[in-house]
Amino acid sequence: MPLPSREPTPPFDITRASHVVLDVQDLAASRRFYEELIGLVVTEADDDVIFLRGVEEACHHSLVLRRAAEGACNRIGFRVRREADLDAAATWFEQRGLPAEFVDVPFQGKTTLHTTDAAGAQLELVARMETVPRRIMAFDTFKGAAPARFDHYQLHVADVAKATGMYAGLGFRISEYISLDATPGTPLIASFNARKGNANDIVLVANEGPRLHHFSYVIHDAPNTMLRLGDLASALGYSIDYGPSRHGLGYETFLYLRDPDGHRIELLSHPYQFIDEEEEPFGWAADDGRAVNLYGPPPSLGWYNEATTFTGVETVMPDMNLAEKMGPGNRRMRGSHR
Repeated sequence: MPLPSREPTPPFDITRASHVVLDVQDLAASRRFYEELIGLVVTEADDDVIFLRGVEEACHHSLVLRRAAEGACNRIGFRVRREADLDAAATWFEQRGLPAEFVDVPFQGKTTLHTTDAAGAQLELVARMETVPRRIMAFDTFKGAAPARFDHYQLHVADVAKATGMYAGLGFRISEYISLDATPGTPLIASFNARKGNANDIVLVANEGPRLHHFSYVIHDAPNTMLRLGDLASALGYSIDYGPSRHGLGYETFLYLRDPDGHRIELLSHPYQFIDEEEEPFGWAADDGRAVNLYGPPPSLGWYNEATTFTGVETVMPDMNLAEKMGPGNRRMRGSHR
């Protein structure tokens, strides 16, 4: 079957993936991880919530940590272009039997829309956010990897085709995908969906879901920064989850770490531009190990299968998951085709 095609005039205008809201058990331990090791900037903090951002970000936050009894992903956030898009989005979700509730969230404009996507992932749509001075030239304050900006998140979902179709209907384009044979003729196992002009905003992967596999920040001078971060992690008592190496999918250099609650964060080099409409999605076969790691060892089954549940959301098992088709040991090498 053909890949879902992008709706050129979506019912409301999502501009980018913008932030993640995480529930954490020990707020002080999480702050130490994200501020001292990762190097995010704390914009605001109290006894119950911490707002953080990258050093190049002018908007108030891209990561929110909330004190909770259990670790979970509370929401993933998207920006829309204007306030009217929130009203249009509420109508669109309600017409499809999905929840749509306007709530007041600090620092996020007049109102925020809470809803869920076709996979059951809890979303937060925002039209405006308070701004603060960028820390782009405050070099004397940089910590850890000093991430530049939020880039994307990856979700585990039970039905990749269904979820991809929903996002395509909202104006997202598929930059790359995984199927059994690298063509749309076999079941879709993963899709990279773009909105802001690079390869990634939301990645959808077949596995038990909805769950948050990881969220990502772009870093500068990636090879040196990742090696230095590995040294810093060791000195501070943390360990590396996977990497550093390079994905074939997206072609970014990557490094994964997990915070005290097990939430996974990816630091990556700058993704490639994906703007021109004539560019077609690039397909990878499920048995091509280079998709996940271009030249290094494959990840563990834990990297494939372990992910963060959404607060209060039950998960569903898929008919087929990526780990079954692209797990460790499945490393058939192919000639260069990129």
